[in-house]
Amino acid sequence: AAAAAAAAPSSRKVFEIFVSRVPWTLASKEIKEYFGQFGAVKKCLLPFDKENGFHKGFCWVAFSTEEGLQNVLQKEVHLIEGSKLQVQRNRKLFQGQRANRITESAH
Repeated sequence: AAAAAAAAPSSRKVFEIFVSRVPWTLASKEIKEYFGQFGAVKKCLLPFDKENGFHKGFCWVAFSTEEGLQNVLQKEVHLIEGSKLQVQRNRKLFQGQRANRITESAH
């Protein structure tokens, strides 16, 4: 059923953000809860380092709607547990980490 849903025309639009400077104390559950205040969060991908068991300090968050994405991008400062997150729009899909260089300069 999940594959069928992913094939829906609306899924061609990607409402994702790339979040860096994520504190070690946060898990994807907390990240989802935080970003849930801006709109429905479809998924949160927080890559872990197999060597040390900690996450790598960055993640991707996908919203169900463009509204959620816009709400996040309009807020200047994102603070969780006293840590300031760096949030930017993700123009590539989750797999496109290396092609992400362009988005860093485009604010």
